Amino acid sequence: QVQLVESGGGLVQPGGSLRLSCAFSGRTFSIYTMGWFRQAPGKERELVSGINWSGDSTYYADSVKGRFTISRDHAKRTVYLQMNSLKPEDTAVYYCAAEKSGPIVVDAREYDFWGQGTQVTVSS
Repeated sequence: QVQLVESGGGLVQPGGSLRLSCAFSGRTFSIYTMGWFRQAPGKERELVSGINWSGDSTYYADSVKGRFTISRDHAKRTVYLQMNSLKPEDTAVYYCAAEKSGPIVVDAREYDFWGQGTQVTVSS
């Protein structure tokens, strides 16, 4: 079984930055593709960013391109999401997820394991 624990959320002003972390435990980290999803009230969960097992392929939703950066550290078994130039519309619960199929997939149903989520609120 895989356990995912997110951290790093909080309240930030528009234009500010946050770095989310997702600590992975339980199985072989290096074989999992990892994703960061978010869900705002009344909206569906959406893939914000993903990174494949090796780190040489990444995905970003159009709404965050140029502002967010995903990375993974195999030694620390951790995935990061650096979020810059945050906007009020980035406010959501952010979830880390893992899937073993290989390619980065957008559909949340394809992910096998999920963290508990961390709240990000962008407000002045």
